[in-house]
Amino acid sequence: MGQIQNHSPVLWICALISRHQEAHHWAEEKLVEQLGDVAIASPAFEFQETSFYEATMGADLTKRFLAFEQLGDPAGLADLKIKTNELESSYRATHENSEERPLNLDPGYISNAKLVLATTKDRDHRVYLQRGIFAEVTLHYRRTGWTLNPWTYPNYQRADFHEFFTRCREYYRAQKKSR
Repeated sequence: MGQIQNHSPVLWICALISRHQEAHHWAEEKLVEQLGDVAIASPAFEFQETSFYEATMGADLTKRFLAFEQLGDPAGLADLKIKTNELESSYRATHENSEERPLNLDPGYISNAKLVLATTKDRDHRVYLQRGIFAEVTLHYRRTGWTLNPWTYPNYQRADFHEFFTRCREYYRAQKKSR
C-alpha cells in the first residue's frame, strides 16, 4: 500500500482573453486581490489560432498570462475556476461592452511535470474535480521542453507560449528550492 502524501504546492497561472485593454487591467487587479502579486506576466499575444470565441467575444482578441508569486494547493483549482467565472460575470455586469462575453479567464497551474487547466467542459481526457469543474493536463514537461497531448489547444502549441511556461516553471522550481 502506498503512503498518502500531501501534494507539493503549485504555481497558479491564469490566461486572460479580451479585445479590451481595460478588461485585461481590470482582471489583473481582481486576480491580484485573490492570488497575491504577479511574479511573471506575459506580453499580449495575438489570439489567432481559432475563431471559436469570435461570436461571443468579437475579433482582434489578445491573450495574456499571469503567474502569481504565492504557490498554492492544487486542490483549490476548482474553487479558483468558480471564482474566475464569477469575475467574468462581474466584469460583464459592470462594464459597457457590446460583446456577450467581453472577458475570458482560464486558471490553471504549473508544477514540475505539467501545465493543468481548469474547465467547465467534460471530455474523455478530463477529470472531474467538484462543483461542475474539470481539470486537464494540457502540456507536460519532459526533459528539455513541453510536450503536446492530442487534445492540446492549438494556441497552447505555440513556441512563444512554451517559452513563457518555461520561465514560469523555472520560477516555480526556484520558489520550491528556497522553501
